[in-house]
Amino acid sequence: MKKVLAINSGSSSFKYKLFSLPDEKVIASGMADRVGLDNASFEIKLADGTKHVEKTEIADQEAAVNLLIKFLKQFNVVDDLHEIVGVGHRVVNGGEYFDDSTIITKENLPKIYELEDYAPLHNPAESRGIEAFMNVLPEVPQVAVFDTTYHRALDPVHYLYSLPYEYYEKYGVRKYGAHGTSIRYTAPHAAKMLGKDLKDLKLIICHLGSGASITAVKDGKSYDTSMGFSPIAGITMATRCGDIDPSLIQHLMHVEGKSMDEMIHILNHKSGLLGLSGISPDMRDVRESDTDHAKLARKIFINRIVRYIGSYIAEMGGVDAIIFTAGIGEHDMGVRKEVMDAFKYMGDMGVEPDYEANEENGEHFITKPDSKVKAMVIPTNEELIIERDVVRLTNIN
Repeated sequence: MKKVLAINSGSSSFKYKLFSLPDEKVIASGMADRVGLDNASFEIKLADGTKHVEKTEIADQEAAVNLLIKFLKQFNVVDDLHEIVGVGHRVVNGGEYFDDSTIITKENLPKIYELEDYAPLHNPAESRGIEAFMNVLPEVPQVAVFDTTYHRALDPVHYLYSLPYEYYEKYGVRKYGAHGTSIRYTAPHAAKMLGKDLKDLKLIICHLGSGASITAVKDGKSYDTSMGFSPIAGITMATRCGDIDPSLIQHLMHVEGKSMDEMIHILNHKSGLLGLSGISPDMRDVRESDTDHAKLARKIFINRIVRYIGSYIAEMGGVDAIIFTAGIGEHDMGVRKEVMDAFKYMGDMGVEPDYEANEENGEHFITKPDSKVKAMVIPTNEELIIERDVVRLTNIN
């Protein structure tokens, strides 16, 4: 049986799913956690629901890949490595180099490394992950699936900054967005749930996780999105600040005596929910805290979501559905309630929340049947999109 791995690498981890072909069933999933750090672990969950976790030292990405191969063999998920016919990797930003998912070779891998500034929390780790798989499985095609591909459809009105145009021509300075792989799954799925053609819908997709973005979908494609040149822009996130006045960065550099690199590190790693609450980057911890700072952090997070949704409704001339996805979107009913309540003011043309339905998670509608604007929860499935791109580019079937 042919099998495809879908990989989502982080700076000290990677999540994976192993799909069988052609039925696209997930036969194993899990993650390598705290790679290169103390208290590392490796987890595998099998198709029968059993899960195995091993606490072990994982020095680097290549060691994690070797552990994955070991576990797949140990639990008889693969009998022979030749069963793995492709590995797909989520990569956040492809810059101007990549306008579609691409088979990665030793010749074009350096281009992903070059894009570190475009996605500093992601691209370096994703590059190392690809390289590790190339070393361990040298005969297996490695495919990069770029989040930015989906947003290549943006109009210049939405992707250009009000800077000298030569910066775009010379350096590719523009909005690239992110979470496109997630939206490629959720947008068509929403259309199916609504019983309509995607091209006839105006959707706003709230991908709310550690990284978070809001994307408007119109005419079946990306219309506008909150993340910018890098994933630091847009709404408040776990550790990222979202939109900020650049003059404030200059001011803080002067009064704090910090370099630009130090400030970018703070904006990426020490801001957002963590910076505001002083407690945690995890919304679950923030939600459970009774401190004023934690409560304020949660309010700011919701406020920024509402701002973007409202602006996109105005830009598109209306909206048919608001979709919540990713960790917070799929599991935080309080965030969903507050966002829906913000659009009740539209009356018969707006959102009519179904608060009882909103108490449940999983794929479903959370507005009343006669609500003009529907609100929906759709668990994302980026890995399925990755697997399909591997199949498409390698002609495996």
